[in-house]
Amino acid sequence: MSSPESQGHRLWLQPNRVRSGKGEKDRVTMLPGRLRRALKEHLAHAKAVHERNYKSGFGSGPSVGRVAAQISQCTSGMDVAVRFPGRKASIDPVSGRVQRHHVSEKLLQDAVKQAVLLAEITKPASCHTLRHSFATHLLENGYDIRTVQELLGHKDVSTTMIYTNVLNKPGIGVKSPLD
Repeated sequence: MSSPESQGHRLWLQPNRVRSGKGEKDRVTMLPGRLRRALKEHLAHAKAVHERNYKSGFGSGPSVGRVAAQISQCTSGMDVAVRFPGRKASIDPVSGRVQRHHVSEKLLQDAVKQAVLLAEITKPASCHTLRHSFATHLLENGYDIRTVQELLGHKDVSTTMIYTNVLNKPGIGVKSPLD
């Protein structure tokens, strides 16, 4: 195991990569400017946790499946457990080693569910709903269908075209060149 100091910290510099998202696909998306500072602060904290863990003898968390192989290739062994560390270390059931696992996806899902309840939204909503909302807002703001297709990782543009049916405006919000 190499030390965190000797590893290339590309991990901390590529916050716009989504690995193994919907359909087990990797993609690149934009990072809102207003979140950059908060993300940098989070990653600095996560990096400090990782370095403390490393010095304590249980550096990174376990890596699982195809995602682990991709992440370890891209980040010199530093995985999702480093970016989003769980609150405490635990024993890995496979290796028997004490490691800090990544935070569970269920925590985010539960937080979204709670937010929906608190906001008194009566329609079903989940993390996946945010994906649909993202696509719809891009189209409403005049982004072209191919850009939205690429950001969502759709192979076929007809899949992305479904979002044009839910727009509140006729067409896709195209303005006249004279305007």
